[in-house]
Amino acid sequence: MLTLAVKPIDVSGPDRRPHAVVIGSGFGGLAAAVRLGARGYRVTVLERLEQPGGRARVHRQDGFTFDAGPTIVTAPFLFEELWRLCGRDMAQDVALVPMRPFYRIRFDDGSSFAYSDDRAAMRAEVARFSPEDVDGYERFMAHSEAVCRVGFEELGHVPFDRFGSMLRIAPDLLRLSGHRSVYDVVARFLRDERLRTIFSFHPLLIGGNPFRASGIYCLIAHLERRWGVHFAMGGTGSLVNGLVGLIRGQGGTIRCGADVARIRVESGVATGVALRDGETIAADIVVSNADSATTYRTLLGGATRRWSARRLARAASSMGLFVWYFGTNRKFPQVDHHTILMGPRYRELLVDIFDRKHLAEDFSLYLHRPTATDPLLAPPGCDAFYVLSPVPNLAGGQDWAQRAEPYRRKIERHLEATVMPGLSEAIVTSKVTTPQDFADDFLSFRGSGFGLEPVLTQSAWFRPHNRSEDVANLFLVGAGTHPGAGLPGVLSSARVLDAVVPDARVPV
Repeated sequence: MLTLAVKPIDVSGPDRRPHAVVIGSGFGGLAAAVRLGARGYRVTVLERLEQPGGRARVHRQDGFTFDAGPTIVTAPFLFEELWRLCGRDMAQDVALVPMRPFYRIRFDDGSSFAYSDDRAAMRAEVARFSPEDVDGYERFMAHSEAVCRVGFEELGHVPFDRFGSMLRIAPDLLRLSGHRSVYDVVARFLRDERLRTIFSFHPLLIGGNPFRASGIYCLIAHLERRWGVHFAMGGTGSLVNGLVGLIRGQGGTIRCGADVARIRVESGVATGVALRDGETIAADIVVSNADSATTYRTLLGGATRRWSARRLARAASSMGLFVWYFGTNRKFPQVDHHTILMGPRYRELLVDIFDRKHLAEDFSLYLHRPTATDPLLAPPGCDAFYVLSPVPNLAGGQDWAQRAEPYRRKIERHLEATVMPGLSEAIVTSKVTTPQDFADDFLSFRGSGFGLEPVLTQSAWFRPHNRSEDVANLFLVGAGTHPGAGLPGVLSSARVLDAVVPDARVPV
């Protein structure tokens, strides 16, 4: 039962709906704004950067368009629901194209695996690698379906702000091997080491180490099979623009260049925000889409009981990301839309990244070629790319001002020697993003790419709650709160608000 009451406030002009301020315009913040607008709030979204989208912002350079962050759309119904809340059809604003295959996984020995939702093709791919693992693959996918049904469909949008909620799901966690790592679960079904890699790497997409991320994240394999992997024509930025249009259509406001310095709290209740330029904005509720550690350490000044600066300093953060965006003056048709290039080491590389915080000589890469699907993202005859390398977060102490260019050149040489011969002569535009940029641009604690690392002891009730434990009328959405990172995760965090934020249309 909700105990928080929202009282109408006096506002200038005819709009006297209760006011909700959303800090940050990542997908979690934009989805939250749409949901709050649909439930009777007047919404103001504050974004410190000069364009909306947060980590999903867009880089435009020399005629090329680069999605800065997420490129894979899964569970598209979560987006479609936002459009329906506004009485609109998403297909009228954004075209989603299914990917087939989802991605191609290439190993260091040159072998590759085409990963898709085609069941017969997947059986054939598994059999090509290891015929004796086909049955184990089918059993793993049945397990993934069971985990997805509970972990995502039943619990992904449910608030975990009471410990009793955790106790109630404890039997399911044990039954579904939530206490084991993703890799350990996969290894129970598959014997071939390459197949174990193929079906366990998914936690890396949300900032997790497959060797310690909860086995609950095995749900991703079925989630992809059931709802597919899609690409938004025009790039992920088209989804950002579509959501901004929905918010404005509801009478909401998006303010860019609005840097929030602190959340104003009076007698334990959030009453609005103060901007760095001195402006104060009153609000009935505040929703933070900022990094959860930054919300508690900086925006609340660390003055909280549960999420103190000391506790956050002890918490495990996800890895950092090195992203190189580049455009070429010719096409590379042999490169798929999504390619994952596995390095010579798997477990050992992840130890370097997550535990030793060491920038290794080798790497594994995600290569994105959006112009394979949408040629308009580059000038005629050209290709746009980004390549992402998981790296240590800033706790590793790397000086990225010195390390970025040598690291980029190493990646360039590797791509040229493997899947993109002639690359160095074809590059016409280039840009890099490092963990330091994540800290500077997104105020990401330790420059991590995905907030808190998704281990069992930092999931569900153990993660910062969607309804703040310390401050009334303060709510959290995004990668750093329940249920976690990735587009389905951050969109689901906004769905949780429907259960914890009072409906402004209901009299109190």
